[in-house]
Amino acid sequence: MSTSCGHPLSPTSLRSRPSHRTARVRPAAVRRREITLHDQRVTFLEAGARSGGPTVVLLHGLASSSATWGSVLPLLGRHAHVIAPDLLGHGESAKPHSGDYSLGAYAAGLRDLLLALGPERATVVGHSFGGGVAMQFAYQFPELTERLVLDASGGLGPDVTLALRAATLPGTAAALQLATALTPRPVADLVRRVARALPGVPAADLDGMSYALASFTERDARHAFVQTVRSTLNWAGQRLDGTGRLYLLADVPVLFVVGSTDTVIPTAHTRAAHERLPGSRLEVFEGTGHFPHSEHPARFAAALLDFLRTSRPAAPDVRSLRHRLRHPDHDVLTPR
Repeated sequence: MSTSCGHPLSPTSLRSRPSHRTARVRPAAVRRREITLHDQRVTFLEAGARSGGPTVVLLHGLASSSATWGSVLPLLGRHAHVIAPDLLGHGESAKPHSGDYSLGAYAAGLRDLLLALGPERATVVGHSFGGGVAMQFAYQFPELTERLVLDASGGLGPDVTLALRAATLPGTAAALQLATALTPRPVADLVRRVARALPGVPAADLDGMSYALASFTERDARHAFVQTVRSTLNWAGQRLDGTGRLYLLADVPVLFVVGSTDTVIPTAHTRAAHERLPGSRLEVFEGTGHFPHSEHPARFAAALLDFLRTSRPAAPDVRSLRHRLRHPDHDVLTPR
């Protein structure tokens, strides 16, 4: 197994290759790997294992896979050891009917993957549902977390698109099976091409929906999706709100990324979380939907690499964590 320790980027490591030129340098090679954990297959994409840079983990959203990071991985891999797993029930990873699809289980699974692969600590990047997993990981395993990046993240407020709320209703699995049966892949591709021609519809959002629909042709994937949705959402919206524990991240460098025209999760959730966490950073991608990293991979990679270069990784500190648990209103949760 390849290993890489989490070291911060030195100020000089990017000096001759500025972050804004990320897309112009030769991209790093990306390879797909597989490991067995707890008798279950876990697949992941990897780049930059020998870069000498810090370890960065990229977590995808619901009904997605590591493929969503396809344009970002080669850019980041020049300067970091990047690992993008297919979460349990997604992509090419196992989809057990008896699987635990809760946020806590996903966070524990990520811990096990990192320990098995070798990196001691990591900067964890989560998109949408993956953002909720990333926050949960930081809460459960602060000793393994160097930084946190929340990309159009869930878990920061109750509101979410109607389609995801509807997925919590009884009969969702059967409805998804019917939808995929009535919408063959060629038809779905045609609809996507037509929709792409319409103004105001981000292509990356359409690609995300198209991928999700294609994945639902697999019975086990439909089951995993329904179980995951019901563990985090209900008809009223997101059941789990991580803002009440943001104060625990006071010593962790946090970067929020959001698209100004996100129609899946309100941009206001991210802006409010940024205001509640002094010291955090906010990158707003104007005119961008729910997939900032897909719509603007070069800009996303540049922002992330700059964040790695200009922030110091969090140091495990039990005393500080104990103090914040005992005095949650001190230092944090005060508007900027």
